Formats: sequence, C-alpha cells, structure tokens
Amino acid sequence: MPIATPEVYNEMLDRAKAGKFAYPAINVTSTQTLHAALRGFAEAESDGIIQISTGGAEFLGGQHNKDMVTGAVALAEFAHVVADKYGITVALHTDHCPKDKLDGYVRPLLDISAERVAKGQNPLFQSHMWDGSAETLADNLAIGQELLAKAAAAKIILEVEITPTGGEEDGVSHEINDELYTTVDDALRTAEALGLGEKGRYLLAASFGNVHGVYKPGNVVLRPELLKDLQEGVGAKYGKAAPFDFVFHGGSGSTEQEIATALENGVVKMNLDTDTQYAFSRPIADHMFRNYDGVLKVDGEVGNKKTYDPRSWGKLAEAGMAKRVTEACANLRSTGTKIK
Repeated sequence: MPIATPEVYNEMLDRAKAGKFAYPAINVTSTQTLHAALRGFAEAESDGIIQISTGGAEFLGGQHNKDMVTGAVALAEFAHVVADKYGITVALHTDHCPKDKLDGYVRPLLDISAERVAKGQNPLFQSHMWDGSAETLADNLAIGQELLAKAAAAKIILEVEITPTGGEEDGVSHEINDELYTTVDDALRTAEALGLGEKGRYLLAASFGNVHGVYKPGNVVLRPELLKDLQEGVGAKYGKAAPFDFVFHGGSGSTEQEIATALENGVVKMNLDTDTQYAFSRPIADHMFRNYDGVLKVDGEVGNKKTYDPRSWGKLAEAGMAKRVTEACANLRSTGTKIK
C-alpha cells in the first residue's frame, strides 16, 4: 500500500526511533505540491509524511466555499490514487488544528475514518494534530484525552502540542520568549493524562525554542538537548526508556547540528513548510522575470503561450520543491530507508 496502513505507520515510526532518523513532514496545498513531495521522497528512496494544515485544507476546498473537510478529503483521496506510482510509502496527516477549528476539521475527519474502519477499511488519514498550545495545559490535555480515545478507536495516531511554538502558523501565534521551552513537569503531566501508549499512540510536539516561519540564525535559541531531559525525567518515573516520540516544529532554517541533536533524543517527525514553499515559488519567480514579455501581453502584443502555460512554470516549481524534500531526507537521515 503506497498510503501506510495503521500497522505500517507504526512500523515506520518505530524504525525511525530505533534508527535515530526522522521523516520529513511536508505541508501541501495542491495536487502539484503533493506530487512534488512524493517525487522528493521517491528520489531520496525515503518514506515520508504528507500533511495538510487548516489553511491548506481551506485553500484546497476552493475559494467558493473554503470548506476544510472537503479540501482535506479530496486531497487524501487523490493521494490514495497517485501515490501508487512512486514506490515509497507515505502517511497522511493533518497539521495544526486549534480549539476553535476542531469541530470544523479534526472531529469530522475522525468520524469519517471511524466509519471507514467500521466497514473494514483503513482510516483516511493516519494521524491528526491537536494544537492546544494556546490553552492552559489542563484544558489542552483534557481535550487531548477525548481526541486520543477517538483516534485510537479509528486506528489513528494523535499528535499533540503541549506548549507554545513561537511565530505564527495558520492564525495561531505565540511570542518568541522564554516560555518556548517544555519542562519536565509539563511532560510528566502529559504522560499522566495521555499515558505512554496504553491509551493510544501519540506524537509529542514539545517546545525547545522552536519558531514557525522565517528567521535568521541567532534570532532563535534552539535547545534540542532539552528533549533528552524530558525523556529521562518521564522515563525514570515510569521505568521506560525514551518514552516519547517527538515532533520537531519550526524546523525551517535549523542547523545540521540542531537537527542531529534532536534526532538523537527521539524526534521521529520534522515539519517543513516555509522552506518548501520558497523552493516551490522560487523557480516560478525566475520564470516570470526571465519571460516577462512572454507571460504578459506587453504593449498590445500577444505574449508567448508556451511561457504562460501553467505547465511550463509548474514543472519547474515541482522540481524545485522536490529537490528541497530530498535535502530534508538527507538532513534527517531518512534517505534510503524506505520500507518497500
């Protein structure tokens, strides 16, 4: 199956943790960016994760009604058809979903997968993210318990963000300050509320100074070594080595050493959006500047259909983004690790 079954997705995550590598989780907003992500994974001979944010799903749903569920379902169904041609395995995931969008996004998608599983099918998505970082930790974990139970029943893995990640992601924003670091106490409370797998598997987006978006080196102080403290602090209490499967948010612009340290401490998934957006758009900008008088009908001329045909610049955009995905696979050590 090109789209991971629940069993294969669990195997993917287990292999990543044991091998100290992580899967790039690539945000997509169209069928073309989906193809770019799949191509990048295939060229790196790496399995991976394709994810759709609330904003991406709204965009995919069309500007006429901007329905997030329609957009997410449509792209997931499309992925189930086209991924078969790439020779790798991918999991489908929904990215950041805050409290005010749960009823219009994650909960309906969970219901769709629950119906599929009841019919003997696999879930439509393999994991969903609950972003409660804007809530108190108590409220965050209470909602997390509810969603984890529903996810587990539908053979889906839940991702939770328990403390803030700086910057802005689809309308959820946090200041860049000293609060961007998860404490051992936060991790202990998470383990107490959500368990360590017995209530359902979850991925943990802990904060170690992460910031979404674009930033220059030196503006953000990442402390990926903090993840080791969280693993050891919770592991000591529960007698379980490295109990968490961590997610690295705000990974664009991170140094190779920061990434390597995160991998050593249990990161199995790293989100990429900003860098891949630029990698997709940069070739388009280059094409437009180089072919200004062809893509536009300047001074009453007719332009050049070959240059304004969306396929001419779309192919360049796909190649640019695919290349960035292969680079991410190399940085995260997933190159050549595909299951099949």
